[in-house]
Amino acid sequence: MSPRHPSTRSRALLAGAAVLASLPLLRTWSLQWGAREAELDATLPGDELLPGVDHCSTRAVTILAAPQDVWPWLVQLGQDRGGFYSYDAVENLLGLDIHSADRIDPAWQDLTVGDEVLLAPGVPLTVAVAERDRALVLRTPAGGGPGAPYDFTWAFVLQALPDSTTRLVVRERYAYRSGWSAVVVEPVSLVSFVMSQRMLRGIRDRAETAVSAAGAHRPGRG
Repeated sequence: MSPRHPSTRSRALLAGAAVLASLPLLRTWSLQWGAREAELDATLPGDELLPGVDHCSTRAVTILAAPQDVWPWLVQLGQDRGGFYSYDAVENLLGLDIHSADRIDPAWQDLTVGDEVLLAPGVPLTVAVAERDRALVLRTPAGGGPGAPYDFTWAFVLQALPDSTTRLVVRERYAYRSGWSAVVVEPVSLVSFVMSQRMLRGIRDRAETAVSAAGAHRPGRG
């Protein structure tokens, strides 16, 4: 007697159960992409702005460049500035008019506390921390604004490593302001993961390419 094979319906149910079981792991992975245990546990600049949060992600990448070579790419972030070094085509399908720069522009290098950085046309974040070569923290203006479902901080932290390399750690923190905030934040966080991992790699590649090009043009180098 030949063994019975699972029916199509049974296979579909098993596949669905496997997907559902993996969702918590996938969610955790997306919120911690690239980050080390010490970075997940660390208190970073900007954390003090929202002492209690309901949702947090910490993502990171190693860059073969010193913090002072990475900072210029961070400080020119913005929809009407150097872009976000992510999937411009996707962002522009939504009419955001974002164009990621492949060079450092001196016109975008002055950013101080209180300045605005646009996520999209008419959607500003306020610079809360601007410590050159160390930390840039953006925050929703005026504590999120009237009727906003959450308050939000977005921190970019540069940590110097030996041999002139850097860890770029990016942290998003959300403090809910209503009972339905999670309904908004969870899908936003998923989109943020897709865009943020590309942004981290985009910053890394630009900084490393610029450092390599500068080294190749120094006297005595080929």
